[in-house]
Amino acid sequence: MKTIDKIPTSKLGRTAEMVKTGAKIGGNYLKYYSKKAVNPSLSKEELNEDNAADIYDGLKNLKGSALKVAQMLSMEKNLLPKAYVERFSLAQFSVPPLSAPLVRKTFKKYFGKYPEEIFDKFQSNSVNAASIGQVHKAEKDGKKLAVKIQYPGVAESISSDLAMVKPVATRMFNLQGKETEKYFKEIEGKLLEETDYVLEVSQSQEITEACAHIPNLKFPNYYPEYSSERIITMDWMTGEHLSEFTSKPFTQEEGNKLGQTLWNFYMFQMHRLKAIHADPHPGNFLVDKDRNLIAIDFGCIKRVPEEFYVPYFELAKIENINNPGIFEQKLYELEILLPNDTEKEKKFFSALFHEMLSLFTSPFHNEVFDFADENFWGKITELSDKYSNDKELRKMNGSRGSKHFLYINRTFFGIYNLLHDLKATVKIQEFVKVF
Repeated sequence: MKTIDKIPTSKLGRTAEMVKTGAKIGGNYLKYYSKKAVNPSLSKEELNEDNAADIYDGLKNLKGSALKVAQMLSMEKNLLPKAYVERFSLAQFSVPPLSAPLVRKTFKKYFGKYPEEIFDKFQSNSVNAASIGQVHKAEKDGKKLAVKIQYPGVAESISSDLAMVKPVATRMFNLQGKETEKYFKEIEGKLLEETDYVLEVSQSQEITEACAHIPNLKFPNYYPEYSSERIITMDWMTGEHLSEFTSKPFTQEEGNKLGQTLWNFYMFQMHRLKAIHADPHPGNFLVDKDRNLIAIDFGCIKRVPEEFYVPYFELAKIENINNPGIFEQKLYELEILLPNDTEKEKKFFSALFHEMLSLFTSPFHNEVFDFADENFWGKITELSDKYSNDKELRKMNGSRGSKHFLYINRTFFGIYNLLHDLKATVKIQEFVKVF
């Protein structure tokens, strides 16, 4: 794979890259409408593929939070066209890495020494490059290690990157008014945390120690003495990425084992720790030869406050969803209904969220749930299509819901998608055994 010798770090340089990408997209639209004039039945498939490729190519050169947003969107399989999901999913663990000279320069800047001064062996070519950092193999005192190095300028460019992405996100999600600021502040805060590798090491040790007793779940050890604000050193874990595993044949037993482990892991975090690994994409999990699940990245941890946790899970109960009084009360507590809503808005959003929650919480209404059930996923697609094309919804303010929904919902949709990829049938309440 081609390596990168330089990443734009200034606001001007990163904006110029986005402007160049915008020009390519404009050209794609001109090409599309020219063809459509000749062939009115032409679909947008080719346009989506061209746009997705150009946007991803621009973002992968920028790396950092701009590419991280693409990674997050790749998990929204029922929100974006297929072409975007497929292209953006490359941001999970397959982007052009830094060149060997830039790696040495970056390591020296962040650690004060070159890698060969720290480790007995260090591979200058990365084995895995993602949105915020890339991973190298190393050895120290006979131990095989993984060394994650953050890309230059990532932390410093978060605010300006989000400012570039904000107009697109605002249009895509129909956000209006001052309320939108809380969502972007939540994203900015989480991205800043993800670039603080001292915090990540601390979070990693906290979560892995608390979850070490969960069967069929493994974690690397972390080494603070070989880590810094922009470098993390941990054990090298042997296995294949979850997406690689699910791309090949596997047995129902294997899928169920991994799926149950994933479910138990997340439910334990949510209900016992009130802190959750909020980045459940395939690049953050490995599967070893014994079909154990290995979690390898804890940069994005979402703390769940009690005032959100309680009404959120009260609305996972079907008896509360179907009780109009309780349902309305919880919608207000979760900021889905707002004090200044008109009767029309109140009625519309109550009906919308009743339909959504009845479907999305259905796994919690069963003792056992089959995440490979295409009827369930078909209903999600239908609901997504219904509201993405709803003209009435476009007229209303989409800026509603607690800021905590952003990462908690993202986490559950990510889990659902991973369980679907594993074709897993899960015992919903089995996680209580690991308490």
